[in-house]
Amino acid sequence: MRGEVAKLVGDGFYKEALCLHSQLHSASFRPNSFTFPPLLKACGRLGAFTHGQTLHTHLIKTGFHLHIYSATALCDMYMKHHRLNNALKVFDEIPHRNIASFNVTIAGFCENGSFPEALRIFKRLGPNSILPNSITIASLLPASGVALDGMSLHCWAIKMGFDNDIYVSTSIVTMYFEFKDCVLATKAFEQIGDKNVVSYNAFISGLVQNGYPFRVLSVFNDMRQSLGEKLDSITLISILSACSDLSYLQFGRQIHSLALKTDIACDTMVGTALVDMYSKCGIWQWAYSYFKEMNGKRNLFTWNSMISGMMLNDQAEKAVALFREMESERLKPDSVTWNSIISGFSQLGMNIEAFKFFNKLQSLRIVPSLKLMTSLLPVCSGLSALRCGKEIHGFIIRNNFSTDEFISTALIDMYMKCGHSYSARRIFDQFHIKPPDPAFWNSMICGYSLHGEKECALIILNQMLENKVKPNSATLTGILSLCSHTGQLQKAESILKAMTTNCGLKVNAVHLSCMVDLLGRSGNLAEAQKLIKEIPKPPPSVFASLLGACECHLNSEIGEEMALQLSELEPENPIPFVILSNIYAGQGKWIDVARIREMMNKRGLIKLFGHSSIEVT
Repeated sequence: MRGEVAKLVGDGFYKEALCLHSQLHSASFRPNSFTFPPLLKACGRLGAFTHGQTLHTHLIKTGFHLHIYSATALCDMYMKHHRLNNALKVFDEIPHRNIASFNVTIAGFCENGSFPEALRIFKRLGPNSILPNSITIASLLPASGVALDGMSLHCWAIKMGFDNDIYVSTSIVTMYFEFKDCVLATKAFEQIGDKNVVSYNAFISGLVQNGYPFRVLSVFNDMRQSLGEKLDSITLISILSACSDLSYLQFGRQIHSLALKTDIACDTMVGTALVDMYSKCGIWQWAYSYFKEMNGKRNLFTWNSMISGMMLNDQAEKAVALFREMESERLKPDSVTWNSIISGFSQLGMNIEAFKFFNKLQSLRIVPSLKLMTSLLPVCSGLSALRCGKEIHGFIIRNNFSTDEFISTALIDMYMKCGHSYSARRIFDQFHIKPPDPAFWNSMICGYSLHGEKECALIILNQMLENKVKPNSATLTGILSLCSHTGQLQKAESILKAMTTNCGLKVNAVHLSCMVDLLGRSGNLAEAQKLIKEIPKPPPSVFASLLGACECHLNSEIGEEMALQLSELEPENPIPFVILSNIYAGQGKWIDVARIREMMNKRGLIKLFGHSSIEVT
């Protein structure tokens, strides 16, 4: 009967094992030194902390709390329940510790994020004349990113001869990826002699997380040639993630077929990865079809992936329908679900709908996540909803996130677009040491550009250069836009030359569009028209900019050409012809005005009525 308990635990029947032990205990069966380790393991797996404490009491009563195997299992149980002080106390009370008890304690501290404590236990190995083994090194490697030089630990493993151990070498690969050192990670992986599924998974996962999806596909092919069909769900999830990043639909479909052949497609997380892959490849219909096939095997991650995919593919109505349908499977939307809906509406420009769902979130008295609040800031910017933006700012301050670079950048952008440049400047100035991220500086430069505050924008640009922050394409766009709004053609040309020469920036279509706008505003219409021809596939905004300049300078010849170009790109937009008609009217050419009006009638274009909206506070 006692052996039956250990067998149940070994087969994963943890509850049954605990129930059987309770029956044996009631029947006064006497335990031995091997009774408690499997039971404590069951408590750790089930999260049954109270039951584990009861077993601890039985250990003390029977005297087995000093037995090395029982005490080690007890220490592991406390680690699994995040009771680090209890675990350390049990470890310290073990009279004759062995390497297994050290390994359990070191691994437990590492898994709970207490890396300095794990190293402290590791240093106690020497005085106890106990030599570490490969499990010790593999357990300790996660601590290297915080409190120990990873390369030194790697060298130490080589000296001890553990670098040939598959688990140690795999942990070394993972460690280097966590350091973002893909070169050393690759070298460590290539030195593994007999690679298995775990080592390949670690390497593939590291490549995906560090942004090397192309390399992932070639490694996967090598893996199949080396291991054959010995793949698991973790392998396929990583490969599907790479296909999503590359929008590589053909390879993703091949992985889908492989998953069906090996029955791994039944795995819920693999199914979720397939839904995500099809959505990010733009085939939401296939994603939705497979999502429906997963009926009964879907979890909250699957629903979130499908909702996010619908929003990504401009299927807002279907996303909302899925959001409401979740209740049928008794699933409660979490912060990721709400964020997918609200940020999805924001990215689609449906700001009012985003606020409706945010109000619904508040009515349910759900505390919004920081990510959700951050995704709402662009909505506030789009609607000039200053009051809501201030409320979000207050939430950020109360939760001590006001020093986060990303959030501060979003707040600066919101205040600038709501017309409160002084509030944006206060956030910028609270950073005594300015972040090196150009986006942080660009939010100020572009904001001042929006308001035509030339001097302030140039001061920020000079500070940016003094802090040795390299300007990027968006920086140049902000400065050129500022020069355009203030009519400084020569200043724009000098800055454009300086940034391309000194900062190594390449002029793109957006920069040329700014110069077209600037040339148009300054009356150099022919030069602006010539510059447009240098832009590959110019967007409608470029033609609209020069058309607006033609209206200001009453140039009907270039204006008509711009209007016709715009009509080809936006055949249902009546505004170009309305502007062209106004140009001819300004010149007193009423016959041409009638001709343009007739042209609009033939195309079924109707002049739209203007409207505006403001937030009433």
